[in-house]
This record gives sequence, structure tokens and C-alpha cells, in this order.
Amino acid sequence: MLGACLAPNTATCPDPARDAAWIQSYPLDAVFQPIVWLREGSILGHEGLIRGVPGTPWHAPDALFAQARRQGMGIALEHRCCRTVVQQFAALNLPGRLFINISPAALLAAPAAGLDFPALLAQNGLDVHRLVIEITEQALAHEAGTLSPLIDQLQAAGVHFAIDDLGVGGSNLTRWLNLRPKYIKTDKSFVTGIQDDILRQQILRSVSDIAAVAGAIVVAEGIESLDELACVCDQGIACAQGYYIERPQRQPVRTRWPELSAHLSAQRLETLRCCSDPSLPQGDAQGWALQLLRRVDSVTSQMSSEAVFSLFLAKPDLYTIPVVENDMPIGVLKRSSLIERFSLPFQRELYGASPCRLFMDSKPLIVDMHTPLLTLSRWLAEAEGHALATDFIITGRGRYLGVGSSQDLLQALNRLQLRAARHANPLTQLPGNVPIDRQIQRYLASNLPFAVCHADLDHFKPFNDCFGYRLGDDVIRLLSRVLSAHVDGERDFLGHIGGDDFIVLFRSADWQARCRRMLDAFSQGMAQLMVEAGKGDVREYQTEDRQGRLRRFGLPTLSLGVVPVDPGVYQSRHQIAQAASEAKSQAKKQPGSTLFIERRNIFTPPAQQVA
Repeated sequence: MLGACLAPNTATCPDPARDAAWIQSYPLDAVFQPIVWLREGSILGHEGLIRGVPGTPWHAPDALFAQARRQGMGIALEHRCCRTVVQQFAALNLPGRLFINISPAALLAAPAAGLDFPALLAQNGLDVHRLVIEITEQALAHEAGTLSPLIDQLQAAGVHFAIDDLGVGGSNLTRWLNLRPKYIKTDKSFVTGIQDDILRQQILRSVSDIAAVAGAIVVAEGIESLDELACVCDQGIACAQGYYIERPQRQPVRTRWPELSAHLSAQRLETLRCCSDPSLPQGDAQGWALQLLRRVDSVTSQMSSEAVFSLFLAKPDLYTIPVVENDMPIGVLKRSSLIERFSLPFQRELYGASPCRLFMDSKPLIVDMHTPLLTLSRWLAEAEGHALATDFIITGRGRYLGVGSSQDLLQALNRLQLRAARHANPLTQLPGNVPIDRQIQRYLASNLPFAVCHADLDHFKPFNDCFGYRLGDDVIRLLSRVLSAHVDGERDFLGHIGGDDFIVLFRSADWQARCRRMLDAFSQGMAQLMVEAGKGDVREYQTEDRQGRLRRFGLPTLSLGVVPVDPGVYQSRHQIAQAASEAKSQAKKQPGSTLFIERRNIFTPPAQQVA
């Protein structure tokens, strides 16, 4: 039992009174794990966790709490943990918010037990707004009704709440609706292996979309690899936590975010490429709501309606005024609504001195600055009423930044579509030469290893001459589908140079196996294409060669020339293009579908060059 096992100097039989007293005096130690803003790399806060005495069976928190619950002291231990975490967080002077886990039962029992969270924060010199109480979604199901008054009271005092482990216990969104938490922490099961699981990605995107509408901030828990971190970031998730970022520590050091950010930016090059627009500044502002930002001065909910009316009269091009309290948007005032109301008899005299909140729209569309433009357009299209004709509020880290308009959104989307059309191959819609060159240059600038594969068809011209350009286009589309099916959409880049020439930039470790599967799939697809085109089981055909002589040719085959690119070996995309072209030429010298890998370093690194 607890007393006999944990108290080395006590070898007596279990004693409930002694065990209960031990729970109250058992040494506790707090450790803290940082939670980071993914796009900014700054600290949102730290989650406070409890550890027991090292070297004992109760060092792990699960074992400690299980034993305490068996002794009927679980709630008392939770209250002690809360006090310990707050005290050590304050003593370490850690930045950001403090996230504390507590069960609904322990939270309900806190007032009677003398645990006053606002007072506890004040006693330790902390602002109450820095506290975030995490309640597990599964436990919340049993206590939601009785918790509501206490949660309302704590929220009114400035305490924030989080639903922890969203997805455990049925993912009941009703609990989200009832609690309206500031933070949503997704269960780690949604993150594990997310880079290879489309369903997990879609679930996380959906959570992010709902949170954006609700004004909540999503924290993805359980990040344990760079691939998971990059993929989570690409789903629009605001914050992350996990061992890959930092393990829980007694005295947390500044996170290794600069190092992680460098790796992350390299992993996310594909996302940035898709959102690129030369008319915009370079960086993450491309393709996100941030690029629509217009600075508009806000008002408080206490400002008189007459003062707001005067602002609209003084600025004819002002259509929306945000209402903001403590940097947080709570609504908007619309020009049309207020002016229409005050144009009625006696309305201005009756309501001019009243607070403007009487005329405020308390449910405006609020979006984070990193919301993708396509997601934003979908929200506006699906919104009730006349959302497409109104402005929306843009926030950063939950704080008011400015407003955006639907007209600006449509113009930005149009620019992105025109940009994509100019740089895409018209036959396959794959990225063309400009995006390919830019992607190679980004890999070089980031010192990333990759492999460049030049794909080309053999005997394609005589095939075109014999069977016509329409069937020739079908062959190119077939090749496009084959290559697309065998690249990793998260890590690799596929582009179409023109004609029957394609480029694949591999970041996948298994690129050689992928290339061989491409060769097999193209050969099978080519035979099937001829049958579907009504040409039967054609193996050979006769037509003129480039010298005008009649020759027999086989069906087009695929040649792949690959050059592994290590950091520092090649200095420009031109060198890489030349090396890939030479590798492709070597592949074409072999009969049939062939893979040739250039193992030599054709260009000498600068450090090895002879002066």
C-alpha cells in the first residue's frame, strides 16, 4: 500500500489515517512544458505538470494519482498540485500563460476546500488572465451542467478555459458549444503519423476551421517529429506542444525554436509555393488573411452612439468599426445599420447618449491572420445573411489587428489564380518552369538534401507522327498521372517543363523505389491506353524517323535520370538542371524504361576547387 511502499522507514501494515496524512504532505515537484505559436515561434505559455519523488513507484503522475484516488484523497491531491504549480511557475518567472489540468470534480470542490484561483494567482504576483484551466473533454461530459455557474464565475474574473484531449470520449461538439473555451487542445492520437494520414489531416483542418469561427485557439498536443510539426502547421493549427519541441522540465530553458523554425520553414516550402504572389511581400503573408489587413481604429462598447455616428459621418469610406475590449474584438458597428436607425424620427435624440453596444453586431466573422484565403472565401460563402457584402475582423494571437473586406479577398484570389495559370502547364496543370526553378532555389538556400529526377519519354515524336497529337496528349496526361500517383504529396514536388519532359524534386527517403514503381506503372498504363484508344494490342508500328527513313518503333517508354543533391555540392539551379539533363540522356541510351542515377559530383564544391 501507499504508506508501506513509499515511506521507507515505515514497515508497518497499511494505515488509512497515516496514508491520508501522507497524501497531504507528500513532496510534489512541478515541471513545465512550453506551448508555442507555430508561425511566430514565440511562447504562448507552459503546461504545469506534477512529478512525485524520484526513485519511487509514485514518481510517475499516473501512479501517484491512482494511489491517491484509492485512498479517497484524489481531489485533495489535485488541489495541492494546483497550488504547487502556480507557486513554482511564479518563482521561475516563466513567460506566457500557465495551463493547469484539473478534473471537473476537483474544480467543483475547490471553493469549499479554500482553493480560490484568482486569489491564488494574486498571492503569487500573477495576473489572473494568465491562468488557463484545462478540463478533459471525456470528464466534462459527466459534470457539464453543475460546472456551468462556477465556470461563468471564473471566466468573469479573467480565468481562461481549455478543453483538453479533444476527441477522447466521442468528440461531442456540444461540450464545446456549452463551455465556449478560449483554447482547444487536440488529443495526440490525431497528430501521431498525421503526415501519412489524410483523414487525420482533414480532422485537424476541420477543428481549426471551427475554432476560427468560435474565436478559439487550437493547440496540437503530442508533436514528436519534424514531419508531424510541419504537417500540423500546414493544417492551419495555431499552436503546438510535444516532446519534439521541448520535454517537460523543472526549469525550462528557452525552446530550441530557431533551430526548429529553420527545419520547419524548409518542410513547408510547398505550402509557401502554392501561395506565392509576386505582387506581395515575401513570406507567410502570401495567401493568408493577413494580406487583406486594413488598419481601422476601434471603439469600446461604452462609447456613445452619437460619437460613433459622428465617426461614420466624418469618414464616408468607413463601413465598419470594430468594438474591442482589452485588445479582444467583441463585435462590430455597421455604418448602414446605425445611419438607418438614426435617420428615423427621434432615434438620435433618444439613443445618441446610450452606449454603442446597443447597436453592435455581437457575432461578426473573426479570422486569424494566418487563415488561408481559400478557407476564408468558403466561410464567407457559407455564412448566413449578407456576409459577402460585409467586412470581417482579422486577429493575431487572438488580439485585434484590423479588418478585411470581401472585395479585397476576391481581388487577392483572382491574382493567385492568374499567377497559378501563368506558371502552370496548360495540358497537365502542373507547375511549370518558374515554380520549378524557385523550388530548387529554395532547397539550395535552405541547405536541404534532395534528389532531382528528369523524366522523359523515348520515341515520343514518331508516336505523335503516327497516331496524331490527340493520342500524344493522352500519353502525356498518362505520364502526369503516373508521376503524381508515386510522389509524396507532402514532401516531393512535381513539375512539367513542357512537352514530354517532367521534373520531380524528391525529399522522400524512398525515392529510388518510387522511381521503379513509376517505370512499371507507365509501361502498364501505356498498353492499357492503346487498348482504350481502339488500337488493340499494339507493340510496334512503322513511321519515318528524323532522317525521313521508314523505321519500326516500339511504344513510348520512360527514362528517368536522377541526381542526388547534397548541400554545398551545387551552387545554382542551372547546374542542377544541367546535371539532371545529362542523367536523363544517360538513361535514354538504355533500351526500354530505364532509371539512371548519377553518383558523381559533376560540379566541385567551392571548398574543393583549385585556385
